[in-house]
Amino acid sequence: MEIKKYPDSVEVDINFRSILHPRFQVLTDGISEFTFANIFLFRRKHNYRLSWLNEDLLLISGKDDNETFFMLPFGLPDQDILTGLFKRFGTMKAVSENYIRVLSEIDYSIFEDRDNYDYIYSREDLVNLSGRKFHRKKNLLNVFIKNNKCQAKPLLEEYKDDAIEVLEQWRKQHDEDGDYLAAKEALENMWTLQLCGGIFYINEKPVAYCLGEELGQQDCFAILFEKALTNEKYKGIYQFINQSFTSLLPEKYKTINREQDLGIFGLRKSKESYNPVAFVKKYKVRDS
Repeated sequence: MEIKKYPDSVEVDINFRSILHPRFQVLTDGISEFTFANIFLFRRKHNYRLSWLNEDLLLISGKDDNETFFMLPFGLPDQDILTGLFKRFGTMKAVSENYIRVLSEIDYSIFEDRDNYDYIYSREDLVNLSGRKFHRKKNLLNVFIKNNKCQAKPLLEEYKDDAIEVLEQWRKQHDEDGDYLAAKEALENMWTLQLCGGIFYINEKPVAYCLGEELGQQDCFAILFEKALTNEKYKGIYQFINQSFTSLLPEKYKTINREQDLGIFGLRKSKESYNPVAFVKKYKVRDS
């Protein structure tokens, strides 16, 4: 199976990783959508399809609800091709600030996509939780440590079934599946996708895990999935796994990308409470 030349397209296949992963790794904008793992794992949610515009430019087309869209992770094509893409798909998503400078000169309509900004945190902040701005997080962390003896392990293949058990229990605790399917597939393919994570045990029972990957700029680590079992005894568990896993990451990672809040009020409040040091801004663009 191979990626077709536009206007033909194909579904995202895991065998495309050897071709696309090295290309994603040289990107420096830090957009969390633009990794092979992300495109593969969320291919069904966003109905992603792939095409080559030429030997260098990849077109990712998709559909959310009834809205078609396209993304161009590796650069912009000639204007006549770009005009055709807008006519066919309507909206260009996950557009970086670097592209905006060019597109604004062509009189396109540009909109900030705040719901999809990536949250960037200082690794040092998340490890130390120092100062008044992290006072509540530190208190919750201490409550969890006081009430639980939690053991952290690297999420190796031998612990995959334990992580899946956490995910299944997490699913039962929530009213909707959320990113369950993508999270399960990430665990099933974590070796092939070269994802890195940690798993956490209390009294030899798996209670939480997290899974992520290095972004293209190579000093930033993105958290793709973070799941934990919650109850009164485990109060503070998310603060614990956040701090614990971040502290185990190699020191070359200066920042942590914890992705977007999707416009969900509670998720936005939670992400803001960790005091991001920056955002990876993204935009939507439409033909005027």
